[in-house]
Amino acid sequence: MRVEGESRGFLAARLRGDVVWVRYDGTSSLGHVVESLGVPLTEVGRLVVGGREVTPSYRPEAGDVVSVLGVRRPQAVPFQRFLLDVHLGTLARRLRLVGVDTAYESDLDDDALIVRANDERRVLLTQDRGLLRRRSLWMGAYVRGARPQEQFADVLERFAPSLAPWTRCPACNGPVAPVEKSEVEGRLRPGTRRSYDRFARCLACDRVYWHGAHGARLEAVVEEAERIVAAAYPVAPPAEGE
Repeated sequence: MRVEGESRGFLAARLRGDVVWVRYDGTSSLGHVVESLGVPLTEVGRLVVGGREVTPSYRPEAGDVVSVLGVRRPQAVPFQRFLLDVHLGTLARRLRLVGVDTAYESDLDDDALIVRANDERRVLLTQDRGLLRRRSLWMGAYVRGARPQEQFADVLERFAPSLAPWTRCPACNGPVAPVEKSEVEGRLRPGTRRSYDRFARCLACDRVYWHGAHGARLEAVVEEAERIVAAAYPVAPPAEGE
């Protein structure tokens, strides 16, 4: 087997040469063999044997040379909706900041994550390889990077989602809309009332937002996201569902 591109990083260090020799039991599918090496099928773009593309259900034969190719970026998905596991809370808030539909709850176990991802047709984002290997999961992706900034860039590069900054609530993912200052003035601290005149409110959880002390930092996050997505799609991206 030749494991190429980003998929090679899932292999044990001793297996990261140009070729991996695999003893085959004669019955397992190629997908099972690939995952036994540590590579989730969610991270495989194509499987090629003898110059032809095969499916994960293919039964290898003695002497086959298999090329395992990584997912092509940007990756097209049926819906640009995501669900993040409990360890990716900061990433969830950043994705919401730039308008990406991102579900996140801090108390969902693996079974509940899969049920919600399947029911809502959301791509499950996680760093749990075992979770990605669950056969019941309709679609998932491994998030690369140890820091939120790296994870954010990885997701944007991989999926190049349509961005709509400042339209989603970072806390709950609900829609955010402008609101008159007079409607929220009673909820503001005196310093905020004196210093700011433009406000927005989440239509789901009723949180109020304004361009405060952290505004410049958040604007930098938005600008970086727009740059990454623009680099992924030199031309306009396809509409969702195309």
